[in-house]
Amino acid sequence: MNNYDSPQQFLYVIIALICAACIAFTMTPIARVLAFKIGAVDVPKDSRRMHRVAMPLLGGVAIFTAFIVTVLAFCDLKENYREILGLLFGATVIVATGILDDRFSLNPFLKLFLQIIAALIVALCGITIDNVGIFNSSGELFALGNFSIPITVIWIVAVTNAVNLIDGLDGLSCGVSTISALSILVSSFFMPDVPPIAILLTAIFAGSCLGFLPYNFNPAKIFMGDTGSMFLGFTLSTISVIGVFKTDAIIAYWVPFIAFAVPLFDTTFAFVRRILQGKSPFSADRGHIHHKLIDMGFNQRQSVTILYAISAIFGIASVLWAINRPIGGIVVIVCAAIILFINWRFITKSDTTRQETGLGLSHLIPEKQKGTDEVAAITRSDVAEAQTNESQSNKE
Repeated sequence: MNNYDSPQQFLYVIIALICAACIAFTMTPIARVLAFKIGAVDVPKDSRRMHRVAMPLLGGVAIFTAFIVTVLAFCDLKENYREILGLLFGATVIVATGILDDRFSLNPFLKLFLQIIAALIVALCGITIDNVGIFNSSGELFALGNFSIPITVIWIVAVTNAVNLIDGLDGLSCGVSTISALSILVSSFFMPDVPPIAILLTAIFAGSCLGFLPYNFNPAKIFMGDTGSMFLGFTLSTISVIGVFKTDAIIAYWVPFIAFAVPLFDTTFAFVRRILQGKSPFSADRGHIHHKLIDMGFNQRQSVTILYAISAIFGIASVLWAINRPIGGIVVIVCAAIILFINWRFITKSDTTRQETGLGLSHLIPEKQKGTDEVAAITRSDVAEAQTNESQSNKE
């Protein structure tokens, strides 16, 4: 066990989680108002978007604020100043990038450049992946040496974009990130070499997500925007470097990959698909996992719940992996894959079995959104009118 194995220390972690959740919950309405004030709203102007009305962005500001305040309140800054400063400075760059993108729609390559800058800030503060666990006869770790910083930057940027790209349905990215964080948190309690600061940061991160989720779950009242989704991916990946990647157990190095399996798989598949189609890997399309579930007849809540369940399965597998039971983790994943295949192959393909599930699945594949230009025009005018009315009321 680690330094948080006593009841008092465990309670301290839980209190930090609750504090972050409360701050995020109370900050979200303020972020919603701010989004309308500065015009950071998402207007449904293409078939990829699942919402029909303009939605305020900047929910990530509430998550970021909750995380920052709780970290400063609960973490020992003197003992862990390098980790905390590196994470907070890098996260600030990411959040600033997200706010600008939510307001002005930045060029994808400019966003990538700023993500690399943020990851470099983390790496230059000493938060790096120094060793890699590979299965070999000697059971030794492979030292990265001079490749430590580049590998760290690649990992952080990859997870940042992975979480960002699955943010396509109400509550999906935030919920999956919460499940991944809780999986890492539970796994860390079973790994003796995980630094205590990593456990505390993971708990605070999970609490910040949980506090925002009630506003973001379908039907959502606010979106995280790129501000939130990039912050979630950036923070998750950085905390994994501070924590799990610092252990001496070879088997522990696979825990983050298993815990983050859903966003990593979806992003990898999306990039490969786009490249094979001769498109830019950063071009948007309607081929993500959540889009496929919608096209199969599931509604937003059902699609998100399915992906939550898949994330939880991988989360359980990561915990089993952390306690040195990889076979158990593989069994869980294989059994879940068989169940999912049966559901996909034999249940969702038939109108009769769809009805017999009791899940209210439509037998018709939903048509793609029609009249999106008209919807966009209506919602733009609604937003403009709301902002005008609000400014007039403020003057009065």
